[in-house]
Amino acid sequence: MKNWKAGLAAFKALRSVASVSVCHSKVTWSLLLGGCIGTATVCHLRGQQVYAASRTEIKRSAWMTDPITDIVTLEENPTSMRTKMEMMIMRIQGEICKALEDVEGDKKFFVDRWQRKEGGGGISCVLQDGTVFEKAGVNISVVHGNLPPGAVQQMRAERGKILEGTSLPFFATGISAVIHPKNPNVPTIHFNYRYFEVTDQTGKTQWWFGGGTDLTPSYLDKQDVVHFHKTLKTACDKHSKDYYPKFKKWCDDYFTIKHRGEKRGVGGIFFDDLDNGAQADIFKFVTSCAEAVLPSYLPIVQKHKSDGYSYADRQWQLLRRGRYVEFNLIYDRGTKFGLMTPGARFESILMSLPLHAKWEYCHSPSAGSKEEELLNVLKNPQDWV
Repeated sequence: MKNWKAGLAAFKALRSVASVSVCHSKVTWSLLLGGCIGTATVCHLRGQQVYAASRTEIKRSAWMTDPITDIVTLEENPTSMRTKMEMMIMRIQGEICKALEDVEGDKKFFVDRWQRKEGGGGISCVLQDGTVFEKAGVNISVVHGNLPPGAVQQMRAERGKILEGTSLPFFATGISAVIHPKNPNVPTIHFNYRYFEVTDQTGKTQWWFGGGTDLTPSYLDKQDVVHFHKTLKTACDKHSKDYYPKFKKWCDDYFTIKHRGEKRGVGGIFFDDLDNGAQADIFKFVTSCAEAVLPSYLPIVQKHKSDGYSYADRQWQLLRRGRYVEFNLIYDRGTKFGLMTPGARFESILMSLPLHAKWEYCHSPSAGSKEEELLNVLKNPQDWV
């Protein structure tokens, strides 16, 4: 390519190019599909620097597809929290999907990359009707635009009230996943980690993080629940000894099916409005929590995925899935926020719902049964570690 300026313009247009080497008057293109993040080669043309020596490369083998934000924009803003958060959730999505595919075997995730006309988009990865996983969805979104008053109220536990009645410019990015296994002895897991920016009426940008990870079994294995909570506590304790007890209680309180008088599951951690510290430090905490998902959950899947179960076990699992649906559609603030956001993508928002669920009129488990044992715990949350 004789005209190096034209070549550089073509490079930016490609956007998937991870590395470019320029040698004298010839440009050699290298499409790298491996790796995660590296440092670009120093590129010179007859003594002129063509591309920044310390440019951050975006390499994609750890991702499910291309990011939502233009790659060049990400490269040019490596210190922006928007960039850091999108890079992190892209990595976590890829790691979790590939780990679940390894457990599942032949079945792979369907990858659906979508755009939102109001600004941004997302990547929905869904696996259905597998041998191990009945339905698993791992979604990320990077969206921006203007929020109507209804979405503002759902957006934040505390500041939603402060900003009530206004339409505000916003940016939001996060990862959200729900994994519903087929075997009733393997619990459902949900996690969500997110970052928000909102510009208020004075022009000031408010930012905060939110998220959490929680477990919803159909049958109680106390050893599994202890392992799950210990793993989350370890992730929290790296950053503050106060985090786990505070966010464990918040999780128990939040995931309450009020009309049933039950918790949705056996808890985990949950937090919102987290901005009381250095932004970089909170980001590191959120990253630690996201990285704790697989070690908290995969050993439980491996332990129980081949357990035998009866028709009655399956029917109880379907009843508990019905409770899951009730919470998500009636109480979950994230679902409400998504549905009230202009240009909402309903398929992705409702991805959390199980493939199958069941309701029975006035169902009550037998006294002394395994089902009653679980229900007692759901009505009376415990400390597991």
